[in-house]
Amino acid sequence: MLRIGLLLLIVPGLLMMAGYLYEQSLVDACLDSGGSFDFHQGECDLQQQHEFVPYMIRHPLLVNGGMLLSVVGLFCCLYGLYVRAPR
Repeated sequence: MLRIGLLLLIVPGLLMMAGYLYEQSLVDACLDSGGSFDFHQGECDLQQQHEFVPYMIRHPLLVNGGMLLSVVGLFCCLYGLYVRAPR
């Protein structure tokens, strides 16, 4: 139970950070080329300006689901540490 809890605690956060950092690298490349990043389309636009839309607004299932899985993983870890392992 402890190992499953550790996986559930760590992996969702890493996946969210990986997705966010990948998108940030796209935004950075777009801004370096003089464009404006369209967050809804996920592409660089050189013609018009686009407003910033937070990651949480664009990917609510990923963020909320990841946080929920992390909390479940935390409780699994606590349960695994509390209950003595069978011998």
